[in-house]
Amino acid sequence: MLPLGTPCPDFALADAVSGREISTSELVDKPGLLVMFICNHCPYVVHVRDELGRLGRDYLPKGVAIVAINSNDVARYPQDGPPEMAKLARQLRWEFPFLFDATQKVARAFDASCTPEFYLFDASRKLVYRGQLDDSRPNGRVPVTGRDVRAAIDALLAGKPISPDQTPAVGCGIKWRR
Repeated sequence: MLPLGTPCPDFALADAVSGREISTSELVDKPGLLVMFICNHCPYVVHVRDELGRLGRDYLPKGVAIVAINSNDVARYPQDGPPEMAKLARQLRWEFPFLFDATQKVARAFDASCTPEFYLFDASRKLVYRGQLDDSRPNGRVPVTGRDVRAAIDALLAGKPISPDQTPAVGCGIKWRR
């Protein structure tokens, strides 16, 4: 996992919904930045995607910048391409940008390995949390709450320390181009 304290890697990627390029340089002056690596088809993402929308509705108004990034190889997984990304984001009424990493360079810069995977950066854009959303899993008995990510964001906003004891993300591996 990317070491805590690592500066946020720079990126400039197109939002699948608006077509507008979103870059780290415009996500400044925020108390935090949540970067979520997701895709359309992964059962682990499908399992939590309503909670992703709730994260946006709960934390965007508090000033936290949130972006989702899809880095999957769309030649092999066309259901993860920008048209389908835009359709999903509109259907779920996501209020955060859903960015497409066509070159997969951003996923590599983050050392991302699976979907869903979460990275929280503080106001100075240093990594304070990386890992899972919560303990829920598809077909499991634990409800989706976003507990781990929410605890990290809440602590960040309250100026409290975030526990370095963090659980790595579990999900589908990013579909790397061959």
